[in-house]
Amino acid sequence: IAYQRCSVLLTLQDQYDQIDKHTLTGLDLVDRYIKFVKERTEIEQNYAKQLRRVLVRFSNHASLQEILNELNDYAGQRELIAENMTTGICVELNKYLQELKQERKTHLLDAKKAQQVLEGSFKQLESKRYAKEWAEAEKATQQAEKIESDLNATKIDVEKAKLHAHNRMHTAEECRNDYAAQLQKYNKEQNAYYYSQIPQIFNKMQDMDERRIRRLAGGYCQFSDIEKNVLPIITKCLDGISAAGMKINEKQDSMLFIEQHKSGFERPADIDFEDYTQGIKPATSDSSLNPPKVRAKLWPFTKKTKAPAAEDFSHLPPEQRKKRLQGKIDDITKELQKTQDQSEALEKMKGVYEHSPQMGDPSSLEPQISETAQSIGRLTGELAKYETWLSDAVGGDDSSNLTRLDRCVSSVVAAHESQGLYSEFDDEFEDIETPVGQCVALYTFEGNSEGTVSVTEGEMLSIMENDKGDGWMRVLRGSGEEGYIPSSYVKHSP
Repeated sequence: IAYQRCSVLLTLQDQYDQIDKHTLTGLDLVDRYIKFVKERTEIEQNYAKQLRRVLVRFSNHASLQEILNELNDYAGQRELIAENMTTGICVELNKYLQELKQERKTHLLDAKKAQQVLEGSFKQLESKRYAKEWAEAEKATQQAEKIESDLNATKIDVEKAKLHAHNRMHTAEECRNDYAAQLQKYNKEQNAYYYSQIPQIFNKMQDMDERRIRRLAGGYCQFSDIEKNVLPIITKCLDGISAAGMKINEKQDSMLFIEQHKSGFERPADIDFEDYTQGIKPATSDSSLNPPKVRAKLWPFTKKTKAPAAEDFSHLPPEQRKKRLQGKIDDITKELQKTQDQSEALEKMKGVYEHSPQMGDPSSLEPQISETAQSIGRLTGELAKYETWLSDAVGGDDSSNLTRLDRCVSSVVAAHESQGLYSEFDDEFEDIETPVGQCVALYTFEGNSEGTVSVTEGEMLSIMENDKGDGWMRVLRGSGEEGYIPSSYVKHSP
């Protein structure tokens, strides 16, 4: 924008108005761009929200999990675009816009103030008084000349008229000098106004407007760069979706379906031809030795009624039965191991109570020990039963399963023979309050006795004192409770 200097006040005023209007239009453009970006961010946020709703709606489809995971990351990148545009463009540009408005207001006030000063200086010019005094002086001079030329006028009248004309002329000269000084001052201020003050103000406004244009252009580039920055991650998400589709193996899927649902039944044999042309044989024939042939059952193509579920899963096809039996054995084994750990901990606690009566009454643990022993016996019996059924299902003894059963039984014996290998606790806790480590409770423990503390499964604990060989450790809960628990009930955290 080229701001031309003007020498006429009216032309300058017109240009001042144009500059005022132009700078205001530029600020309005910045405000409109901010609103444009805000609407774009709202679109991105709504798009990401709609994508996440789709993810929730189809989250129960296992075959779509990889695609849904990549799409979730994709939605996150759209939200990141919206967030970066909000903070990097809208917030920053809005702050910059307020600064420009204040700067523009300052420049316009400076221009208006300079114009008011010039107008006030012009009003101080006393040209009318100077003209009036000069006219009075000329009139007084003419009157004095007229009286002097009058023969009837006395000398006193002539002197008086001359004195009056002289005074008027002197006053007119003073007014002339004052007017000349004021005019010189006004011309100096006018030159300063047109050639210094206004050009400087307009140059500042030009610089302000050019900075606005540069900053707005940067906002345009930033609008594009923000999305370019996340394009590699978006491309990676899309590549992940393509990779999920490329690694699908239809043959493998078919084989998995066959393996999951195969029954193990033999194919039915051919149906023998029945010859009805032989006629009916005598009753004395040896038909009792040759019973009529029964047509083989066309399983599984024939319609069948659903058999009631059996405990040994014998109502299932052979392959399905073996899978169900193996799964049941695994569940019982896990439960048995957990019960064994509880039994071992109770036995250790009982030994501690026997050696340190102040910690608690050993007889109070007998009901729990008895209940745990019964549970171990029941689970061991169930495990043996299901092991036998699995052995029958596979057509022989499964050595791996029998070995696992022997291991479980021997661990139960070892747990009951481990009594007596304990050492006493210290009478009092140590004064050191700094935890020596962290651990997670594997099982729930009810600390009903003195010196113990109750914990729940999955609870994060602080280790205040490690196990000293007696099977107990001192821990601190998040609630501030502190006490001993069995060491086998927790898992150390890294």
